Amino acid sequence: MKKLISIVIPIYNEAEHLKDSIILIVNQVNNLGIPFELIFIDDGSKDASWNIIMELHTIIPQIRAYRLSRNFGKEQALCAGLEKAEGDGVIIMDADLQHPPKLIKDMIEAWKCGAEIVECIKVSRGDEPYINKIGSRLFYAMLKLFSGYSLNGASDYKLMDRKVVNEWKKMDERNVFFRGMAAWLGFRVEKIPFSVDKRAGGKSTWSVKNLVKLGIKAIVSFSTIPLRIVSVLGVSFLLAAILMIIQTLYMKFSGNAVTGFTTVIVLLLIIGSVLMISLGVIGEYIAAIYNEVKHRPRFIISEGTEKKSEIKS
Repeated sequence: MKKLISIVIPIYNEAEHLKDSIILIVNQVNNLGIPFELIFIDDGSKDASWNIIMELHTIIPQIRAYRLSRNFGKEQALCAGLEKAEGDGVIIMDADLQHPPKLIKDMIEAWKCGAEIVECIKVSRGDEPYINKIGSRLFYAMLKLFSGYSLNGASDYKLMDRKVVNEWKKMDERNVFFRGMAAWLGFRVEKIPFSVDKRAGGKSTWSVKNLVKLGIKAIVSFSTIPLRIVSVLGVSFLLAAILMIIQTLYMKFSGNAVTGFTTVIVLLLIIGSVLMISLGVIGEYIAAIYNEVKHRPRFIISEGTEKKSEIKS
């Protein structure tokens, strides 16, 4: 009996190219002669993306689709897709064809040879803006420094074995960073290099602001080192203050005290800046804890191709 492959594709405002992209992906998988299902998660699109999926659902029986009640974000959309996937192997990919569908065959072959996670690694980021490339390198360098996980070149384009997906589903946190969570799981990993293709159409919804927010979420989710840095800074400033007190008293009693407030002003500005940054770091961790303890659902499905009574979030 052939194993079922689930292909999870989150979408958000992809109407411009979605129909052609879906047909291309379906043709690519059909050529492999394997049973498969396509799971689309519409992350609150404001264009005609959902209507296009529903139209194709009537002629492509492998399509299963779910629409979130609003835009929860790509990470939460991936969670929804993994929750709904039923395959023995689950592939996660983007709908804009920057994840080349032709690699699906290689991923499945590596999986059949024993790999439990097949990860496609970016060797070229395509026509991505230069500032995004620099920001990405900086982010991965910081993540490795703070958490010990090297995700340089990592992408969401992966194949995960069913037992890996089952373990991933046990990770119930609300601050989701899919790439980091997949790396944390371990298992046998096979890497396939690829170059990011040109987008099939439309523009990326990943702004610099969104990338910064994802970076902060990732570091807070996978490392407590920033909190320890705050402690180290506190001890360092205490030692520096003791030395300055000793030096000031010596100058005072030796009759060489220097008048003026320049040094005091500079020290106040430095200490004030460090305090504000430290409070900001602590605030990010408190916010993460706050989101976790509320225990709200990571996503809400408003409609789908199943009966409403079967839809859960």
